[in-house]
Amino acid sequence: MKSEFEKQQSGELYDAHTNIFKLFKKEANAFLMEYNSLPYNDAKERRDLLVRSLGSIGNHVTIGTPFLCDFARNIHIGNNVSVNMNCSFMDSAEIRIDDETMIAPNVQIYTGTHPIKLSERLNPQWQTHNEQHFVMTRALPVHISQGCWIGGGTIILPGVTIGKGSVIGAGSVVVKNIPDHVVAVGNPCKVIKEIEEN
Repeated sequence: MKSEFEKQQSGELYDAHTNIFKLFKKEANAFLMEYNSLPYNDAKERRDLLVRSLGSIGNHVTIGTPFLCDFARNIHIGNNVSVNMNCSFMDSAEIRIDDETMIAPNVQIYTGTHPIKLSERLNPQWQTHNEQHFVMTRALPVHISQGCWIGGGTIILPGVTIGKGSVIGAGSVVVKNIPDHVVAVGNPCKVIKEIEEN
């Protein structure tokens, strides 16, 4: 029988309040409390804390504060990446951000989702084991490819890949994959033009 962690890793419905996830959240909360309290110019300590806490991180990466995340361990960031202030990365599944990418303020990335039907969403064991979560969760990864620019206030939903070199307009809600080298905007986010690189 699969553990809740194994179910999460394979994209199946799982109980997000299992002890392993509570531990991950506790560790992430300690990281966030320390990271968000560090002065902006304390670059070495901020960097060391990111290296210890994130899944992986490249060179020349900045993450503005305040910053929020779920586990931290599922965030993987390449080289030359700027994440501006007040971003929320809910990393139940992997969030991967490739090189040369800019993330503007107030961007939200979600990997956790729930069934649409109430009968499937409710945890059937919750009444007898109410230390569990009352709803079931599924985690789907998000990938932002190389050279993207994600505009301020954008929301990226679970399972989305944004293609290489693409620009997402401010305030967009990205509900499906975006191809390489395009500008896409809106709710739901749609391609409005291709980007021709010289």
